[in-house]
Amino acid sequence: MRNQLIGTTILAVLLGTGLAQAQDTVRLGSEGAYPPYNFINDSTGELDGFERDLGDALCERAEVSCEWVINDWDTIIPNLVSGNYDAIMAGMSITEAREEVISFTQNYLLPEPSAYIALSGTDADVLDDGVIAAQSNTIQAGHIAEGDADLLEFPTPDETISALRNGEVDAVLADKAFLVPYVDDSNGELEFIGDDVLIGGGIGMGIRQSDDELREMFDDAIDEMKADGSLNDLITEWFGEDYPVFE
Repeated sequence: MRNQLIGTTILAVLLGTGLAQAQDTVRLGSEGAYPPYNFINDSTGELDGFERDLGDALCERAEVSCEWVINDWDTIIPNLVSGNYDAIMAGMSITEAREEVISFTQNYLLPEPSAYIALSGTDADVLDDGVIAAQSNTIQAGHIAEGDADLLEFPTPDETISALRNGEVDAVLADKAFLVPYVDDSNGELEFIGDDVLIGGGIGMGIRQSDDELREMFDDAIDEMKADGSLNDLITEWFGEDYPVFE
């Protein structure tokens, strides 16, 4: 009987350890196609970018292991809800519409301007009555849809740029930080037009609505990084000195 009890106890301990290990691994979903927020490094084939560095730092502070999962943008929320990963870090703005389906941590990036780009010499009037491209299911797509211009959506951000260069659309609306390298590297082919627009409440981690403890854990880690300045350091490293940081 004693041996049976010892065996049962050992089994319970082993099972408990396995459960603890499982709970100590957090799967983070990202798109890997939106530099400098997140992208696949051509040299390593691994996820890279601001959110990779931030996510790893947050997991280290929370004393959990991170596993990164790459997922297409169009299904990134449904696959969070269905359990394919535990949180989203993919340049996702906090909006009321999304909060009807998932919850968010506090923001780890302040609201940043979205901007329009077009072929050089394009008249800004196209922003009122032309065809504007945006990545599907983004705050930018929603903003265009509320105006008078025609919206043309694409699954990936790179496809919006290709459509502009091919003459399929008159302009592209996206996060300004994403667009700056395209304009800078275009040899004058592309330029910013019109006024920047502020949309959304900043960028945060998407969490299932039932995962209160996970959200609180990451909120605490984000608080720590805001308090000690390390979050601002990462923001400046990836986005430059002009990007807004936390006071």
